[in-house]
Amino acid sequence: MITGEIKNKIDKIWTDIWAGGITNPLTVIEQLTYLIFIRALDEKELEKEQFEAISGEKLKKIFPHDEEGQSMRWSKFKTMDSRKIYDIVANKVFPFIKALNGDNVSAFSRYMQDAAFLIPTPQVLQKIITGLDELYEQDIKDRDMQGDVYEYMLSKLSTAGQNGQFRTPKHIRDMMVRLVEPTPNDKICDPACGTAGFLVSSAEYIREKYESEMTNEQWNHFSGDMFTGFDIDRTMLRISAMNLMLHSITQPVINYVDSISKQNTISSKYDIILANPPFTGTIDTESINDNLKAVSNTKKTELLYVALFLRMLRKGGRCACIVPDGVLFGATNAHKALRKELVENHHLRAVISMPRGVFKPYAGVSTAVLVFTKTGAGGTDKVWFYDMKADGYSLDDKRSTIVDNDIPDILARFHNLDGEVERKPTEQSFFVEKSAIVANDYDLSINRYKEVVYEKVQYDPPMVIMDRLDKLSRDIVDKMEELRGLIGE
Repeated sequence: MITGEIKNKIDKIWTDIWAGGITNPLTVIEQLTYLIFIRALDEKELEKEQFEAISGEKLKKIFPHDEEGQSMRWSKFKTMDSRKIYDIVANKVFPFIKALNGDNVSAFSRYMQDAAFLIPTPQVLQKIITGLDELYEQDIKDRDMQGDVYEYMLSKLSTAGQNGQFRTPKHIRDMMVRLVEPTPNDKICDPACGTAGFLVSSAEYIREKYESEMTNEQWNHFSGDMFTGFDIDRTMLRISAMNLMLHSITQPVINYVDSISKQNTISSKYDIILANPPFTGTIDTESINDNLKAVSNTKKTELLYVALFLRMLRKGGRCACIVPDGVLFGATNAHKALRKELVENHHLRAVISMPRGVFKPYAGVSTAVLVFTKTGAGGTDKVWFYDMKADGYSLDDKRSTIVDNDIPDILARFHNLDGEVERKPTEQSFFVEKSAIVANDYDLSINRYKEVVYEKVQYDPPMVIMDRLDKLSRDIVDKMEELRGLIGE
């Protein structure tokens, strides 16, 4: 999470853009993202140059090595006169990044085709560049391109939380990735990818755990079709492609697809699905893919997406997804049918109940993480429940860093479930037998099974309490008399 000082710097940049006449918040974010991307390209080039100097190995460069190509680098133009900066960025750098990767088969070049540079004047551009450079040089070290800065920007969107265009907090994404443990051989998908946060977190995890032992074939898979993302917002797809490209994923499968519609026919393809799908609103019944309605006959997107994950996973594939609490205990036939499908026909491994404030300041909705494996042949004999009370941040709109954090405990316990067998429903985590879940209409709410231990409070007898009140009354009278005496003097 970002500090107040960083927020003030972002607010200043935002104000400069608004003063220049760009008032649509998503347009502001998009223009800032282009500039962040341009700066990050130069950082990546500097890293390559440093590696070459140390290793003596020659690497493929991003910018042409002639004078014009080098003039397009952020570090070269950022201190120039404002008119010169504007000319370079608008007429050289922006066309350059639109053509980056060259052909139209890459996700990046495909979605950059209709991108437009909209910063209105040289003065506004110079203020933004100066502000961003100060922010990144002094305050921000995270390689996640949007990171918490992007999350804070999206808090300014009036539509955030309504159309799903906000990031899942990075620490929650990272937790979910570590729950399903992707490998270099897996195909990973987020069917509602937004800014590709889950794909980036997966890439970071794979590099952290496997980088030293990955084969050339696995690296080729990593840079290409390991990662798939779908969305219905071209701006988000552009940002996804830029974000992935900066994480060495040059040929991801990033497509404009309404995932739960008849447009999407993908089945049994992915090893891992990680997602925080939109769960506000419904979809036109006629456009919903029929095989999703066969699992849960509904127009509610939160139910349809879980059914979609089951369809898109191959047998043995793993999913960690965020759902609103209503999915866990909703009483409609569609809610019950989906939960029954998970419990009876697949292996529902865990239900992790998250505190209400995890998605503040965007929304205060209660959510949970479902972790399951597609089997098509059952496998659920008991389900692990965890009552997350803290995620390392305060649960108010400020989301300040705090000491309490259940995430390390969740990961440690989930990866050692044999040690959970003897735990009781009075504890923070415990198993629930499938028979109990079936008996409760497949209710997956932790409150249905958690037992609260009430301590018996021993009160004094009434006469003792009355005597105590009498003494208190007399003390008050004595003090009042003493005060009157002091006033009278």
